[in-house]
Amino acid sequence: MMEILRQPWSWYLAGGLIGLIVPALLLLGNKHFGISANLRHVCAACFPGKVQFFQYDWKKEQWNLFFVAGILLGGIIAAQLLTDPQPVVVHPALVKELQGYGIIDRSDLLPAEIFSWKALFTVRGFIMLVGGGFLVGFGTRYAGGCTSGHAIMGLSDLQVPSLIATVSFMAGGFIMANLLLPLILRL
Repeated sequence: MMEILRQPWSWYLAGGLIGLIVPALLLLGNKHFGISANLRHVCAACFPGKVQFFQYDWKKEQWNLFFVAGILLGGIIAAQLLTDPQPVVVHPALVKELQGYGIIDRSDLLPAEIFSWKALFTVRGFIMLVGGGFLVGFGTRYAGGCTSGHAIMGLSDLQVPSLIATVSFMAGGFIMANLLLPLILRL
């Protein structure tokens, strides 16, 4: 069983399981799904001040907190039981391109030249980690939700704002990966 779990899952199996979330949530009467909404639920539960945004019955959405707890628990279990000690296999063309940016450490899932405390205090690291984190948070709030909420639940519910948000997320991702990221990595 562990060998089956350690193998990469086919896109159609993983996608099908993700797709089953939508009818399950609709049958249960829930129309809100996404990771970013949980920060609002936590703030509403822990800091029920006079901020209008946090004044709602967050207990109706507490199932979402269990969902996030399951993601964290699943990540811990996967890291402890399902890790593959072999190095991550990267296409040789990508290895060559990354070497051109000074990224040569492939000993872990994330390259230490970008994702480490030492890298955080460089211009490149600060832009990638702090600037990128700010833009993700701002974009999520501005769009009224995250990629999982809009792309999985919103599109399935035929919401036009979710279509606009998902197209914008995709366009932003393509622009970042193909135009901006190479410029940032050269810093």
